[in-house]
Amino acid sequence: MAALRIFLTMCRRPSVAVALAFIVIVVVASLLAPWIAPYDPNEQFFEGLTLEGAPLPPNATYWLGTDLLGRDLFSRIVYGARTSLIIGIVANGIAVVIGTLVGITAGFVRGWLGMALMRLTDLMMAFPALLLAIALAAILSPSLWIVALVIAMVNWVQVARVIYSETISIAAREFVAVERTIGASSLRILFSHLLPHLVPTILVWATLGISTTVLLEATLSFLGIGVQPPLPSWGNIIFESQSYFTSASWLVLFPGVAIVALSLSFNLVGDALRDELDPTLKGRR
Repeated sequence: MAALRIFLTMCRRPSVAVALAFIVIVVVASLLAPWIAPYDPNEQFFEGLTLEGAPLPPNATYWLGTDLLGRDLFSRIVYGARTSLIIGIVANGIAVVIGTLVGITAGFVRGWLGMALMRLTDLMMAFPALLLAIALAAILSPSLWIVALVIAMVNWVQVARVIYSETISIAAREFVAVERTIGASSLRILFSHLLPHLVPTILVWATLGISTTVLLEATLSFLGIGVQPPLPSWGNIIFESQSYFTSASWLVLFPGVAIVALSLSFNLVGDALRDELDPTLKGRR
């Protein structure tokens, strides 16, 4: 009931309602891609190019036009949504799990272990995330799951830092001291008091992080070290079509709008979720 109430409250904001609707559309399209896409995303049509060999603009046959190989752009964007969502959800999920484990361990156990974990986190944060992701992707052989793993390896540090600060703050409260006084075990304190208070923060980061992950995947694919063709993703669609930016702008426009819209939607939902779960922010706009 509490989750339903939060959801209904969030939907009262027009911007959040539109964002949720767009996310649902993208999720449904990615799940039903074989039935929604009119063509195979890798099928090259002889009639998909002009007599000069240029891509076709949007028309009745190819709704969003064709790309430089005569493939249907709409079909590739629909299948690319699946790739972007898989990487966004899987990579961000791994990053949240790793960051939560590191942050809770460092904040609750403290001592030399906590210090070592946080120094490792600081060391990772010292490197620009994009440069580190580029280096890791260049070393490893790029594929769908390798890209997801690389993104997770550079995105967990922000989660760890936030969870670490929250854990220290909660562990210093009086009810935790009372639990220790009456002889409660560390596991009881961890699972009965710390984790329930950290759930809102974890949920917010699990939502907001998808936006960052989608953008990072698109950036790596655009640079040619992300998801590799012929598997379509929004980033590598732009990468393949960048030389046609002036003569066939729809090849860059449509996947670019999809990336921005999906990232913005997850940001809006994450901000609204944070406002609802954080008592200090309720009622603010």
